[in-house]
Amino acid sequence: MRTTEPRLGVVYEHPVWFAPLFEELDRRRVPFDRVDVSAHAFDLDIAGTPWTLALNRMSPSAHLRGHAAAIAHAREYLRYLGACGVDVVNGADAFALETSKVAQMLLLRRLALPFPRTRVVNDVRLAPDAARGLRFPVVVKPNIGGSGAGIQRYETPEALRRALDDGVLDLGIDRTALVQEFLPARGGHIVRVEVLGGRFLYAIKVYPNPDGFNLCPADICRPGEETAAAGDLCPADLPKVALRVEGYTPPAPVIGAVLAVARAARLDLAGVEYLVNDRDGEVYYYDINALSNFVADAQAVIGFNPYVALVDYLALRGGFKVPVPAEA
Repeated sequence: MRTTEPRLGVVYEHPVWFAPLFEELDRRRVPFDRVDVSAHAFDLDIAGTPWTLALNRMSPSAHLRGHAAAIAHAREYLRYLGACGVDVVNGADAFALETSKVAQMLLLRRLALPFPRTRVVNDVRLAPDAARGLRFPVVVKPNIGGSGAGIQRYETPEALRRALDDGVLDLGIDRTALVQEFLPARGGHIVRVEVLGGRFLYAIKVYPNPDGFNLCPADICRPGEETAAAGDLCPADLPKVALRVEGYTPPAPVIGAVLAVARAARLDLAGVEYLVNDRDGEVYYYDINALSNFVADAQAVIGFNPYVALVDYLALRGGFKVPVPAEA
């Protein structure tokens, strides 16, 4: 049954990523429970939970850690929490967007925001035909990814055809993938914009290693030693796989566009990535992240600890009476 006192449940799967969050919750004396859905069960006969507020920190990259079943399970569990009347930060709708890059591109299209030209396939044999008419290089990007997982770059149609013939094309765990134009980033960097509670939180420029990147902003979530050619970044791994990371304030129209994405997607907490296409000088958005791991060494990179801001937000939204100490 639900407690009469405010209490937070943190839904997660990764065993390490959220240590800074848990530390800040402990430091601020927020009453909370860790809800690890990597191996988890719930009872539909029970119409209540111990939590008044839940924070969804589930990652679509769980399949890289042997927890693929946790992705669909978490989606249903978030629905259950909502049905029980729990206020969920980045709830079931947000997670549905997180686990579909097709849905992300459709949202960008609905908002009239530029994104790379994209085709969608569910059979590897269709990839070469899908790429016809696209400007190479192209990337084949699994619909359910996370941390740049499984993204493959092909410089020419012949290279894509050879990959098909060699049996190395991978569409990901739901057997659906995007065949997408790879856009050269002006200045050699992409930008990730973080928003929280309908407001701009911070942004970073990321200069990826030219050999490719699997990026996670917290320097503890590299999905493996394999290299993705291009794709989503997860800010925890930037010191390992990026040449440089620096704080940045995007132009006001970009911030406005990112906030519009968050509103339309019902994202309470989000990271949206974009680049300036070196071919035409225009901004293109290409990834929307409901799981937003904060940049490592944030104090040095952006000048403050974003976990303090997140716990402030949770405390206000959840009605927790917690101290507001000096920032750690």
